[in-house]
Amino acid sequence: MAMCALFRRFSAILPALSGAVHVSRCQTLQKTNILRAFSTTSCLTEALRFTDKHEWVRVEGSIGTVGISNYAQEALGDVVYCGLPEVGTKLQPMDEFGALESVKAASELYSPLSGDVVEINTELTENPNLVNSSCYDRGWLIKMTIENPGELEALMDETAYEKYVKSLE
Repeated sequence: MAMCALFRRFSAILPALSGAVHVSRCQTLQKTNILRAFSTTSCLTEALRFTDKHEWVRVEGSIGTVGISNYAQEALGDVVYCGLPEVGTKLQPMDEFGALESVKAASELYSPLSGDVVEINTELTENPNLVNSSCYDRGWLIKMTIENPGELEALMDETAYEKYVKSLE
């Protein structure tokens, strides 16, 4: 009986999950309190891979979206400027591709993978503090092709990255 109620509750959100409205799976699950029942990992970072320079990449097909981690944005403080590469820039792992400036520091950005920049987050020009307020969502930096998917294996998953960050403290 309890399982039937759970499935009825879950089926009520399925249209929202498949609709054209841009709402993440995690937002939908959080709003319906089903997140606790179906997920044991962090919604924001479940598919991310991290570098030791605190960049992350989320892979969707052959495109990787790149940003900085929550740890990095907290260390930087309020971001006031974001310098990003031009579309078409060819990158190799650990190539510097831009910089973030905050009220207390500046930090270079490094490519996690090989590939070409196919899009930059132009919203950061007018609103660079999105890096602080939404580092895993609206505060992404670039999107790039993934030339060598095998390079992903050299990056840390969320658990390994959390251990790495704790070792820095």
